[in-house]
Amino acid sequence: MERLNRTTAPQAKRYTEKVIQFGEGNFLRAFIEWIIWKTNQKTDFDGSVVVVQPIEKGMVSWLNEQDGLYHLNLQGLQNGEPVDSVDLIDVISRGINPYEEFDAYLKLAEQAEMRFVISNTTEAGIAFDPSCKLDDAPASSYPGKLTQLLYHRWEYFKGDKSKGFIIFPCELIFENGKHLKECIRQYIDLWKLPEGFRAWFEESCGVYSTLVDRIVPGYPRDTAAQLCERVGYQDNLLDKAEIFHLWVIEAPKEVATEFPADKAGLNVLFVPSEAPYHERKVTLLNGPHTVLSPVGYLCGLDTVKQCCEDPEVGQYVKKVMFDELLPTLNLPKEELEKFAADVMERFRNPFVKHFVTSIMLNSFPKFKTRDLPGLKTYLERKGELPVGLVLGLAAICTYYKGGKRGDDEIVPNDDPKITGLLQELWATEDPAKVADGVLGAEFIWGEDLRAIPGLQRLLGKALALIHLEGMRSAVRAII
Repeated sequence: MERLNRTTAPQAKRYTEKVIQFGEGNFLRAFIEWIIWKTNQKTDFDGSVVVVQPIEKGMVSWLNEQDGLYHLNLQGLQNGEPVDSVDLIDVISRGINPYEEFDAYLKLAEQAEMRFVISNTTEAGIAFDPSCKLDDAPASSYPGKLTQLLYHRWEYFKGDKSKGFIIFPCELIFENGKHLKECIRQYIDLWKLPEGFRAWFEESCGVYSTLVDRIVPGYPRDTAAQLCERVGYQDNLLDKAEIFHLWVIEAPKEVATEFPADKAGLNVLFVPSEAPYHERKVTLLNGPHTVLSPVGYLCGLDTVKQCCEDPEVGQYVKKVMFDELLPTLNLPKEELEKFAADVMERFRNPFVKHFVTSIMLNSFPKFKTRDLPGLKTYLERKGELPVGLVLGLAAICTYYKGGKRGDDEIVPNDDPKITGLLQELWATEDPAKVADGVLGAEFIWGEDLRAIPGLQRLLGKALALIHLEGMRSAVRAII
């Protein structure tokens, strides 16, 4: 079987490079690239993507080995009918690792037809790092790298106002555009960049908040061989996602004119405010995802579907979603219950194996943005803590202890400072000290969570129960 590339797959098309994308992971390839691919088919957009690897170790080399080509398998129910499609996605033109090709990275700014910047660098990615320098090759943070690129473009085109970028961050942070814009302003101040550049950035570049929604299990390990047989190529970058998709972009209509994805029959919305869509989705989809994953994994389950269908973990998921998170939202109850029921149906998608380990990347930042607000609102409205969410946090802490689950090695993937803290705390073998240390880690939360009444005691109790009797016993205790 031939290896997939543009020589073995001459049917792959080439488009004009218009998009710079920070991130090469499964989600972006199953969401953004697919949307651009559909937009190319249905409109005259004619755009391709140059992928920039946002961290030192990544998979851009894999992309380049296949000339940016890969297949996307979409599965799910659409209008009540099953969908199981496999398409060749051909919109990535090349990938660049700025840690090895910094000059090539900066030269992207010199391409006149480049217009869009899209990113998904996880919740931890949009952050200001004051240690970054303008002459770093590259700056360590994503906003630092982007500021370097913008400044080079301003210099190269001598401040031409028509050469600004339209920037769509897709990180799951509320008002991600505003956060990214503020980080760039901080770098302008830190690096003492010219006022002319500041004015060009403010007037000629648009940084727009967005909300993304599609469940992406990623590489289909269990069906990869069959899919390769189906498409006739050895494809090491196979990707898999549900059929459902939603991209909400808080931007004026003139942006939609330049990026006409909403004209391609896609669920892409240009709206005055993404706030109501964001709160609903983050709370009722991502919130349960974040806690069901470590709870399910430590109960011996591997996929979201297994978690939802397990007699005990399934009850836990419903408790968190319907009893604890849903009451913290302000939209009409019937609308919220319908959305939550739809989410449960998506979680149980019979076509998709969404492995919980793929969700547990950067679990602490995810809990902070997805579940902590609900925990606080629940306490405020009910006068008590939501035991399911607290158990989810305890499960995250336990997962970060490492060790083994059966024959599987548990290897948490997060900021080394966070993983190091958890290893240090668990070395005490005292759940109470783990609870105290985690909640008091202001570098994780931006505050001291020990100030939340009763949280330290309840978290310590949950950790002790998991430690002594196992995860299932802890789940049974609250359902």
